[in-house]
Amino acid sequence: AAHNLPLPGNPSRDEQSRDLFNEYAARLFVPQQELVASLALFTRSRQGRELERDNPLASRRPPAPTMPKLNYRDDACSPMAAVDRFFVELTAANPALRPRVGNPDELASNRLGGVLKALKHRVIEPESELEAVVDGAIITALNEEAVVSACLANQGGLNLVASYEAFCVKMLGVVRQSIIFSRQQKEIGRPAGWLGWPLIATSHTWENGKNQQSHQDTTFCEALLGEMSDMVRVLFPADHNSALALLPSIYQARGELACLVMPKRDRPCYFDQAQAEQLARDGAIVVEEQPGNEALLLIANGSYQLGEMLRAAKRLKEADCAYRLVYLQEPGRFRGPRDHWEVEARASEGVAERLFPDAMEMRVLLTHMRPEVARGHLWPILPDARKCSALGYRNRGGTLDEFGMQFANRASWANVLAACARLRNVPRTALLTRDEAAAVAGRGDPQILRGDA
Repeated sequence: AAHNLPLPGNPSRDEQSRDLFNEYAARLFVPQQELVASLALFTRSRQGRELERDNPLASRRPPAPTMPKLNYRDDACSPMAAVDRFFVELTAANPALRPRVGNPDELASNRLGGVLKALKHRVIEPESELEAVVDGAIITALNEEAVVSACLANQGGLNLVASYEAFCVKMLGVVRQSIIFSRQQKEIGRPAGWLGWPLIATSHTWENGKNQQSHQDTTFCEALLGEMSDMVRVLFPADHNSALALLPSIYQARGELACLVMPKRDRPCYFDQAQAEQLARDGAIVVEEQPGNEALLLIANGSYQLGEMLRAAKRLKEADCAYRLVYLQEPGRFRGPRDHWEVEARASEGVAERLFPDAMEMRVLLTHMRPEVARGHLWPILPDARKCSALGYRNRGGTLDEFGMQFANRASWANVLAACARLRNVPRTALLTRDEAAAVAGRGDPQILRGDA
């Protein structure tokens, strides 16, 4: 549905198509005298016109939605499956709240097949009623700004947008304007009442090697992390359960958006129900720990990054090195707040101190984003540049698999161990074999790093 035009053929070669195009394009023509008259009428009508903030559209407050039962799992699966089932059941439980789905590409490819089956594409002439009807809830167009605008306009209902991460950037302008207006409403004591909803950036940088670097870009989450933390949450659920635990709070919020950066491919079950709920509440969680002196603090931000950190932690344990591994799901909760609104959006008192104790000075962050961006926002938990290392996306890419992307960006488990060795002031071979160390240095075969750590 995203790729079709409402013409039977190519106007340059088909006479019927050309006639149809000319007939309907002609209807767009407005005579000059009508334009002048309309301009005069418009100018006069602005006198005494209601302010935008007082328009009924700016004060919508739909009823709080009924939340469906959360179905946690213990098997490896796509995190998108959590969104798929939850949104279908959410819309079914709230028939009075109009659902709208923004789809700039292929829902099925992004693992939202249940949403497609239940809500269907909106089209003028359905080709198949299995996926498309004239009153469908899914707005499909190869125009990211158009589809997100359709959801931003649906302030009386339930919304969902899912797109390839690299192309989410095209939504940034209109999303930013919406959260700015919502913040201004909040600041004057008239907070927006529309229901929160997620912008999902999937088929993301670390798993999308099909179309080279055009499909590998972490800009969207980085830009939104720079916006107001109380108006847009930037979240990195690592698995099905951590994604599922976030959804109720997102849809129960008012006047706020959430950016979810999440894989569409199957991922291990990293967190059980209790851990996922704690992660949703606190923004970060201790995954595992080996006590001892001069412990390293490992911080993973992103699903594939957690997988690499776990491999690095296994090697540290074998080398009898003390460490703590923390998964950072919501970086904005641990930033340095820039105003009193962001203070309220920070992690609860004591959480940061408990997760990131001052005694653990040597810290390694492995992030989904560009490391420079993450380090800048997270200076409170990465306070000393001499004792902290940040790894992530370094603008390297191509037609690579997940391991290839990690190696090219110096963001694999082996690069984590190399950073640990530097912080501990020991040779890399204290944590890596000679062949592994050679591969990290660019002098050996990187394929050796594919095996178990």
